[in-house]
Amino acid sequence: MSFELREMNAEEYAARVLPHTHALWAAGRPMDAYVSQTSSLAQSAYGRKSYRTFSLAGDAGSDLASFKRYERAAIAEGIPLRAIGIGAVFTPEDRRKCGYASAMLGLALDRAKNEGFDFAYLFSDIHPQFYKELGFRELPSRAISLRADALAYTRVAVEPIGERDWSGVRKCFETMDGTREWRFLRSPSLWEWLRLRRSAQGAFEDGHFADLLVRGNRGIAAYVLGRREPARDAYVLEEFGCTDAGSDLIPALLRSAAADLRRIAGWLPPDGARRLLPRGSVRRRADAIWMIAPLSANGTRFLGRAQAASPADGVWPLDHI
Repeated sequence: MSFELREMNAEEYAARVLPHTHALWAAGRPMDAYVSQTSSLAQSAYGRKSYRTFSLAGDAGSDLASFKRYERAAIAEGIPLRAIGIGAVFTPEDRRKCGYASAMLGLALDRAKNEGFDFAYLFSDIHPQFYKELGFRELPSRAISLRADALAYTRVAVEPIGERDWSGVRKCFETMDGTREWRFLRSPSLWEWLRLRRSAQGAFEDGHFADLLVRGNRGIAAYVLGRREPARDAYVLEEFGCTDAGSDLIPALLRSAAADLRRIAGWLPPDGARRLLPRGSVRRRADAIWMIAPLSANGTRFLGRAQAASPADGVWPLDHI
């Protein structure tokens, strides 16, 4: 049988794939909301430029497997890189164990390399060995859990993040994350994409957002993004950022976000941010395991930095695809 990697537009993907993946990835959303929100993301500024959906077509033209592709910019030691993120890899139940997903991703990696991308990445929830056989390398993927009362408390004027605050949040993030020698980059359109995707998924999950900031003399001094989940007795941290002058505010912001909840939990933060949290309990994550397949010499350099022994991880939960 011959195979072809075929791009699908948003309408085709919604009609041919989403009905099969709804039970897996809708996170409690009704089918109409799942389709509508997925289509809205595809029509966003980032979606139109950098998000694409593909299927593996066989001789008869039917979809044997499918996936989503996200283009991201990255940097390593001052060198700009181009990456593709791979998500929502899916094979219909009656076509599994035939090698279709492997064939599809092999074609996708070849295509990305020919298009000049430096590496591919993904987050594996199950069977990392499957991706290792395609050339992906497993990277440190850890979780941290802290007692909220272990954080230093300072009385600060905490506010919820409003619609007009997100440009300030982005500047705050770039001040802190920009000190790292290797990292993913975020354009304004990607920030908007992250917000839209997060809001769409979060509205139907347990718990609720608690996104807080502290203002300084020249804008936002620090912020935290996360969810209060009473069932877990935890504030689940997604991200934080601060200016140089605002680094001492992060513990107080997290205490305010947790309020009466006992724990603060989440992914182990990257370098620069990790130092602002106490040691806590750190363990390997059982899901969302970050993996990279290098496609160029610069991609191999990025992989090497990501693999290097470190007390921190390389990505934030908002980078998950």
